[in-house]
Amino acid sequence: MKIVMVINKELPIGLVANTAAVLGISLSNMFQQDIVGCDIQDANGNIHIGITAQTIPVLGGSRQQIKDIRDLMFDSSHSEITVIDFSEVAQKCLEYEDYSRTLSCLPSSDIYCLGICLYGPKKKVNKLTGNLGLLR
Repeated sequence: MKIVMVINKELPIGLVANTAAVLGISLSNMFQQDIVGCDIQDANGNIHIGITAQTIPVLGGSRQQIKDIRDLMFDSSHSEITVIDFSEVAQKCLEYEDYSRTLSCLPSSDIYCLGICLYGPKKKVNKLTGNLGLLR
């Protein structure tokens, strides 16, 4: 299995960091047993909470590239891939209830994402993201 984040390369650094944090929290919530390593004790006996046991490339894409990949995920041929999105709507809403209410009234065609996280079979994830470079 492979994890990839694709974040809008035009975002300011603060929104890039926020987007990655939101996607990472949601990913961990869904797949903690698969992706988070065990706690580790150092030589002094101090505990270090487990972190991701997998690499997570953070790729840069345009607003439209991210939307195109996200929209492909609605097709049943990509059912093996889990996608987590952090939309412009979510970023602008201060309360989850507002986000839920606003998003539920929008058609998919009007939803753009600041970033997405894909988790699925390596070949399928690579096919969707292989043309994107690392976010710099």
